[in-house]
Amino acid sequence: MRKTYSPTAGEALENQDWFVVDAEGQTLGRLATRVAHVLRGKHKPTFAVHLDVGDFVIVINAAKVRLTGNKEEKKFYYRHSGRPGNLKTESAGKMRQRRPTRLVELAVKGMLPKNSLGRAQLTKLKVYAGTQHSHEAQQPRPLAVQQASA
Repeated sequence: MRKTYSPTAGEALENQDWFVVDAEGQTLGRLATRVAHVLRGKHKPTFAVHLDVGDFVIVINAAKVRLTGNKEEKKFYYRHSGRPGNLKTESAGKMRQRRPTRLVELAVKGMLPKNSLGRAQLTKLKVYAGTQHSHEAQQPRPLAVQQASA
């Protein structure tokens, strides 16, 4: 009789890789889907829903990510301070000018579990607006993201 293999937390920490993704010209949703998939570890044969077995992902050129249609003007992000009447609304275009990395971070965050495991997986996401990043020592490998057919 065979037993089902279940990874331990120690094994998950040993097998973590680093990937780098160039977001220039990539569609935001397709990019975020692929990044969330790798952050969760679903690309590995040792995936377990209850453990953080995912890899680190570095996203560069986040300021040049592509939004389709009229999303620059018509997509809105909301935040609230908790005080009465303090709901803030910001369009995707304004957010790209003010804080371009936040577009990618919020898109990926929405695709991760809404619990402590998802928050831990989100810490493995490193997003940079330009081409420079400070993780060369980890020797990140390029991660392929499928381009949408135009």
